[in-house]
Amino acid sequence: MQQLPWLQSASDTFNAQLKRQQVAHAYLIGLDAGYGGEILALDLAKAALCSQVGQAGACGFCKACQLVEANSHPDFYQIEADGAQIKVDQIRALCQKLTTTAQQGGRRVAVILNCERLNQASANALLKTLEEPGKETILLLQANSPSRLMATISSRCQRVQVKLPTRIEVKAWLNDELKTSTDYSWSLPVVGGPLAIVSAIETDRYQSLLAFRKGWIESLSSKQLCASLQNVNEKQVSDAIKVLYLVLHRKLVTDCTIEPLKRSSIVTFAAKIMQQETRLSVMPTINVLGLFESIVLEYTQLMER
Repeated sequence: MQQLPWLQSASDTFNAQLKRQQVAHAYLIGLDAGYGGEILALDLAKAALCSQVGQAGACGFCKACQLVEANSHPDFYQIEADGAQIKVDQIRALCQKLTTTAQQGGRRVAVILNCERLNQASANALLKTLEEPGKETILLLQANSPSRLMATISSRCQRVQVKLPTRIEVKAWLNDELKTSTDYSWSLPVVGGPLAIVSAIETDRYQSLLAFRKGWIESLSSKQLCASLQNVNEKQVSDAIKVLYLVLHRKLVTDCTIEPLKRSSIVTFAAKIMQQETRLSVMPTINVLGLFESIVLEYTQLMER
């Protein structure tokens, strides 16, 4: 995969801090994995451990870089969620390791991926280490949804600033990466980033998104749920609802004949749809067919007023 240009500025800033020896003890990378949040966190970790780091980051050739590439660097630690959460035992074990002397004589670096999954206990266990991490220790916290991270954690970290690419820039990057002129960028709000779009194209997910888009357009036009939306499973329902939101948004943008009052009603309806989507994760079971039929019925009644 080609370099992600929107990450370059953040990498350059961090590398400059390394060269000046003015590195903070903890950084928060509030960037979704779909935009390269995990890639950036690991790249910064490699640069911090590299013995020859320059403006371009880790050299890739020194002993430290070779150990990182082989996943065997004794002073590099990576934490990911154990199931749905990052558990307190994981953080306690990490904090204990960070109190020991660096085996390679340089820095000790810990990366915590998707750190918003820290539960109350694990977040509290991390606080003391964030406040007093020890000499030559760097913690890199990556969050897909930084707003969900406890304020006591985020306030103790220096933010890594990343300017997200525009949709036009994403489209250009995808066209270059995939060697195509097809515009896949419409699905960006659904999947969560350009890397996630590439992943969706490599699997059946993107084709499903296209089918959802076609299905919703047909259903809203015919006033009844079309066949292609009648067998959507619970794992796909979130994608289907997000695609519906995009269909409604596009209708508002492209259809100039919609009168102002009805336009306002569609905006309210679309917002309600997305509120339903956010509640799906806490629902024990979902009657997908019933949900979709009620959506089409409510839209039909709205348009006939």
